[in-house]
Amino acid sequence: MRNYEALYIVHPEVVGDELTALVEKFQSVLTDQKAEIYKLDNWGVRKLAYPINKAERGCYVQTLFTAEPQVIAEFERRLRLEEKVLRFLTVRLDTDFAALEAPANTASADAEDDVENDESAEEEE
Repeated sequence: MRNYEALYIVHPEVVGDELTALVEKFQSVLTDQKAEIYKLDNWGVRKLAYPINKAERGCYVQTLFTAEPQVIAEFERRLRLEEKVLRFLTVRLDTDFAALEAPANTASADAEDDVENDESAEEEE
């Protein structure tokens, strides 16, 4: 099984229960094919870089999951058929999902070390 990240943009007029139902629909497409969803994140409505079908905003939804390669074809086919989805992108990740969280923690620790080093340099002067 391989690790994947899927990001799709839903039309901004799809809100509330309708958006939740749409996200659950695509989540069930993955789980029905024995994919394991690691993280499902709704980023909310954001401004698009350029208009798509006269829409200037869109609701971004990110899904991190583990699946077999043939699952991706069906998942993307369903995304393509849904008129409410403006764009989508699925990317295979070489790293493990646990490794994705580790750099965020170490980056904040490095930043704290830099602050401590700056303070000690000021004390020496």
